[in-house]
Amino acid sequence: MATIYMDIPIDAPASAVWDVVRDFGAVHTRFAPGFVTDTKLDGDARIVTFANGTAVRERFVSCDEQRQRLVYSVASERVSQHSASFQVIADGAARCRVIWITDVLPNEIAPYIEQQMKLGAAAMQKTLGALAS
Repeated sequence: MATIYMDIPIDAPASAVWDVVRDFGAVHTRFAPGFVTDTKLDGDARIVTFANGTAVRERFVSCDEQRQRLVYSVASERVSQHSASFQVIADGAARCRVIWITDVLPNEIAPYIEQQMKLGAAAMQKTLGALAS
């Protein structure tokens, strides 16, 4: 199984960033606008539409308020296993890091997933960094 790990520095307080990350239905407006163009809640899942036109169903797994960690999974024809988590970690009073970890099978899809995650990370940095203003 391929594991993709991203440590994303954000120039905003952890509490403000966590408030956005934990908002499961607002990826397209609060978390990664531009990278994600739409999010629709459907029971314990969200249908996420990406800028490249791909739409996936992401199932909510857990939200740990104390650890500021959100976990979701994806089931699709292209992947037999996909689970991911975001964790917000304070880095002083005005900065934090978002740790984004994704485990995926088949291994051959990992380069595509990693490239998409890089685009998502850039969108997150831009959007979440604006929270400091």
